[in-house]
Order: sequence, then structure tokens, then C-alpha cells
Amino acid sequence: MSDKRPFGPVMLDVEGLTLAPHEHELLDHPNTGAVILFSRNYESPEQLVLLINDIRKARNGDILMAVDQEGGRVQRFRSGFTRLPPAAYYAQEPSLAEAAGWLMATELLAVGVDFSFAPVLDIDCGVSQIIGDRSFSTDTELATRLASQFRKGMHSAGMAATGKHFPGHGAVALDSHLTLPVDERDLDTLRNKDFVPFKQLIAEGLEGIMPAHVLYPNIDAQQAGFSSFWIQKILRTELNFNGTVFSDDLSMAGAATAGGFAERAIQAQLAGCDMLLVCNNPNAASEVLDALPVIQDPLREQRLRRMVGNPKDVLNYRASSKWQQTVTQLNQLIEQHA
Repeated sequence: MSDKRPFGPVMLDVEGLTLAPHEHELLDHPNTGAVILFSRNYESPEQLVLLINDIRKARNGDILMAVDQEGGRVQRFRSGFTRLPPAAYYAQEPSLAEAAGWLMATELLAVGVDFSFAPVLDIDCGVSQIIGDRSFSTDTELATRLASQFRKGMHSAGMAATGKHFPGHGAVALDSHLTLPVDERDLDTLRNKDFVPFKQLIAEGLEGIMPAHVLYPNIDAQQAGFSSFWIQKILRTELNFNGTVFSDDLSMAGAATAGGFAERAIQAQLAGCDMLLVCNNPNAASEVLDALPVIQDPLREQRLRRMVGNPKDVLNYRASSKWQQTVTQLNQLIEQHA
């Protein structure tokens, strides 16, 4: 039997461009399972490779590397990476969505990142600035088709996809980073609209899903990320999702109604989240790591194993005509909106 640690249930972050001495201990904690990278962690592709290698060396076991690299406003790595348009731009060039998903995934896999938290599956309802053009469309069918193509491109490169923010963040104006948004719609309305892209991509093999820090009071008394109704009854049972459930960041203001950081983590885990994100708050991350019981969960391990990157064609990918053509087309698409 291997003495290496399995994936723990906590995703945390690191402070800078290199590992701080105290971060080695956090990374090797039994409950650590993943690291999410931010813009502050990036200077160049070469520096990023060194940082990721050091993170992996610091852990005696498995660890996942993740980032938000959607495009548009949410692209953590920029210089040295292709500039990606917001998801809404692909409605103008639908045939480009799959190639863009492939390119995004290929560039990340080449530096050792396992996956990006993408695609956004929220339907833009014209009221949410935090979602807005991060959504593929205001039209449910078109958003579903484009998200499916983008995910197909990611998959072809060897990257797992994570759909967010279940069951749908596009109909609330407030930003869950700052407060708890409330969506007054009923369940049938969400089933007929917001569920559609999730249901389709789940049927196609979607590996990960992130619930929203949004409360739907006419459906359940708990916000989605802390709700067994949403995660177990709807997502797991009704929609037959068998992949990884990632909590949204437990440090966000939208999660504060669940209590302190330890309480938030325990409640999210009991509701059915496999991986708990604690970002931009090292003290909170340490508290959560120590508060959770150390439990080996073979089913969670199996789900998380599907999130491991499997690069398929990153060797000299920048020399390929596919990469060059896609970069040109993406640049043209961005310029058309300038």
C-alpha cells in the first residue's frame, strides 16, 4: 500500500510567485487536495512551471492545480498566454467555441495546470453584472450549444471541465462575492431554463460542477452550495451527475450566512461538496484544514481522479497550424468588439 496522501477535500491558494516557507506544511496537510492559482501567482510561463513543480514537490501525494481562465474579465494568466474573449462573443462566431476551448486547455496543460473552472453555464438574464458576458448567451439553446462545444474542445485537449454556477446565477443582480443574492424564481422556471445547459453537459460527461452562493427561498431554505436538496436531490439524483462538486469560495461574503469558516466547510461537505475552496484568506484555510476530519473516501477520490489533466498534444503546440489559426481568429473576434 502506498504511503502517499490521497486527495484531501480542501482547495487553497498560495501567496505569491514562489512558495513561502510556511506554505509547504499547508500543502502537505492530509486535508489539502488542490491549489487554485491567481494573477498574483503569475509572472511568466517559465515562472509558473517552477511554482507548480514546487507545489507538487511540497506534497507527499496527489494534488490538483486549477485556475479561472474563462476569458474576458476572468483570465488570470495573460502575458504569454492567448487573450481569450468573453464567452458571449462566441455567439457571433459559434464555430470558434470548440477551438477556443481546446486552445485554452492546451496552453494551461502545457504549464502543468490540470483544469480551468470553465465553462460558465449560467444563462444571462440581463440583470447580473458579475455574470453578464461571462455567459455564452441570453438564449438557453444557444448558450447550451456553445458551452457544449467549448467543453468538447477542452476535452479534446485532455482537460476536465467544471460547469458553474449551479443551478444558475444569471437572474440575480447582486454579486455573491459581496453579499448573498436571492433568486425568487420557482423550480419549474429553473428546470425549463437554467438547468438546460447543466443537464446537457452532464449527459455528455461533464466532470465537475460548482454550485452558486445564491439562495432560492421559494425552493429551499439553504443556498445552493450548502443544500443537500440542490446537491443530492437535484444534481445527483434528478440530473444524474456523478462527477466532482466544488464549493464556490467559502471566503466569499455570500457564504457568510452559514457561520464561521469551519462551519461553512462542514455544512458544504455534509451537503455533498467533494472539494471545498478557501481562497485569499490563509488563516481561514488553516482553520478549515484542521477542523475537518481526515477521512479517506474512495468515491470522492475516484471523482477527483477524473479532474487530473491528461495533456494530449502540448508538445510544440505553438508551432501547429491549429494553434496559430485559432489565435488569429480569437484576436479578430476581440477586435470586432473593440
